[in-house]
Amino acid sequence: MTDTSDARKIGRRTVLAAAGGAAAALTVGAAAPPKDPGGTRNAAAVCTLTTEMTQGPYYLDGALVRADLTEGKPGIPLKLALTVVDAACAPLPGALVELWHADALGEYSGFVGANGHQEPDDRTFLRGGVLTGSGGVARFTTIYPGWYRGRCVHIHVKVHTGVTVTPDGHFTGGSTVHTGQLFFDETVTAAVAKVSPYSTNTVPRTTLAQDSVYDDRGARSGLLTLTALGGSASSGYTGTLTLGVAD
Repeated sequence: MTDTSDARKIGRRTVLAAAGGAAAALTVGAAAPPKDPGGTRNAAAVCTLTTEMTQGPYYLDGALVRADLTEGKPGIPLKLALTVVDAACAPLPGALVELWHADALGEYSGFVGANGHQEPDDRTFLRGGVLTGSGGVARFTTIYPGWYRGRCVHIHVKVHTGVTVTPDGHFTGGSTVHTGQLFFDETVTAAVAKVSPYSTNTVPRTTLAQDSVYDDRGARSGLLTLTALGGSASSGYTGTLTLGVAD
């Protein structure tokens, strides 16, 4: 079960990515970089650019708009705060951040069985989207992803603008302005892998360094900043990242 079969890059747009809060300056096309309050460019806070990443084969249209993606799936708690900024590094409110990822045993809803673990596949676990607030932040409750053959632990992400939320809680329409992936520190993943139910996943685990998609550029490539919620891996983590999007 690998999404490297879709090796084609998605479009030619670029995104900005920096861990933590929104970065302060960027030049995109003819746009002039913002200045700091003193009127001089803050060179240390320039947004970094990265290309988009493969969507992979496990995307499903029409995800629910919801902050809690778990649907009762067991796993280590993961709280995500993803900040979306525009080409001028200003927070982008009203954008829909969509996530989808594998469960602890490496299975995606809609494709259960591809990693060898059978169960009824009429659920939408670990899929959903959240509209950013006035500060450009989308917050999610989910679980730490598991792994499947050929890929390191990751979460898929899309950012959409101009969407409509339907009466039944799905989203439709709009434009996709970013397709990428979120990645995890290998030391943290190694600790998570020792905890049940992750420890029952018998598929050989591809490390971050071995992955064919992650290009080892840290936050520029979607590497989350992780903070432990307690004294052990089972307590869970928070993950933060700033995603800047540009057409």
